[in-house]
Amino acid sequence: MQAYLWTKTAHLVFVMAWMASVFYLPRILVNLAEAGEAPDVRARLLLMGRRLYRFGHVMFGFALVLGLALWLHFGIAGGWLHAKLALVALMLAYFVVAGRWLKGAAAGRALPSARALRWFNELPLVLLVAIVYLVLAKPF
Repeated sequence: MQAYLWTKTAHLVFVMAWMASVFYLPRILVNLAEAGEAPDVRARLLLMGRRLYRFGHVMFGFALVLGLALWLHFGIAGGWLHAKLALVALMLAYFVVAGRWLKGAAAGRALPSARALRWFNELPLVLLVAIVYLVLAKPF
């Protein structure tokens, strides 16, 4: 029981760290879209974005490994888990899209408008609420 609790604790900590990067990376994109042609501001935001994107991938990797340990070793199962994993896959796809936009901005490609990026920034909150509900309620 103790190993389960420590594994779950570590999994949750790494998920929270990943979610911080999922929430903050689009804000960096909004700031980039609004920065215009200010070279030092753009350079600083691109550096912050690259570091955050790398950090997010590392945190996701740790969360994934610990989640797999919970699933395979401790036998967590159910239909809710499949739904949760589908939503997590959507969240990862969202994070990758944001990362590609960041890389495109670094290469000189235009970003979507700041307003569109602000709306884009709301999607992970909806996904997170659904994921947390599935984990807590285990409705099926």
